Amino acid sequence: MSTILITGASTGIGNLTAQALTRAGHTVWASMRDPYGQDDVHRRELLDFAARHGATLHVVELDVTSQESADAAVGTVLRDGGDLDVVIQNAGHLYVGYTEAFTAEDIARLFDINVIGAHRVNRAVMPHLRNRGGGTLLYVGSTIIVTTPPFLGPYAASKAAFDTLAVATSYEANPFGVETCIVMPGAITKGTQHFPNATRAGDSAVSAAYAELDPLVARNEEVTSALFVPGVDPSPVGVAEEITRILALPHGAKPFRSVVDYTESGVEAVNDVARATRENFVRRMGFGELLTPRKQRHAAGGPGTGSA
Repeated sequence: MSTILITGASTGIGNLTAQALTRAGHTVWASMRDPYGQDDVHRRELLDFAARHGATLHVVELDVTSQESADAAVGTVLRDGGDLDVVIQNAGHLYVGYTEAFTAEDIARLFDINVIGAHRVNRAVMPHLRNRGGGTLLYVGSTIIVTTPPFLGPYAASKAAFDTLAVATSYEANPFGVETCIVMPGAITKGTQHFPNATRAGDSAVSAAYAELDPLVARNEEVTSALFVPGVDPSPVGVAEEITRILALPHGAKPFRSVVDYTESGVEAVNDVARATRENFVRRMGFGELLTPRKQRHAAGGPGTGSA
């Protein structure tokens, strides 16, 4: 069983994943931005859940917009838990509205949470994972980087940057035995606070200029829900179950990408072509050894040895 840190575990996918991994027997550190303030009810709910199941779950404060907070959270896990095997990069925020109507400051704030936030957590955890010679970075991405629906422009851009950062980081993590997995949920319109808590564009005057499109925005969730496969429950529980399945696989057998898409949008086909193209390019550069993680090595020192 693994010791796992999850970012953004107060609600939605992060919360359900914490529950699923706890039931599976892992030691879970569920992080929240304000566990003794606005997230207190979620903290208590998770701790009660763990107590009912006789499982090991801790809640730790982690604000991904602060490097000090990320460092402190990882330090707490290592001090009180003794080790850290897996980090699930799940924290994120949604913007809905007309792209032009989001100010530069709006978009910078979103990227600070959705992209730089993950980088801060990686900077906090990678020294430990490199030193131990193994571990897993699992990113909760999105199919939106392929489907790119209307009225979600800044969010889609941030998830694309998040995804690219994960891929680029994987080249440098692989030689140290640190695996990368990117789980890509499709549209989920229930069971999370993603849409209810979404931020709207800050420039109301520009938004007003797009008023003729307002009926389309109003139907966004409705038309997205109409894409779901009949008879399938489009719940974030499925994402939590897939993450749990992946983390049960042995080192070297975890998929680089996994799609959980209730709309059957065909993202897997695009992923296959994109990965083949990228890996061929990297091999042509002579860097093929950076494409797969080396064998785990639980000892201090440099990169691990052997093949994945």
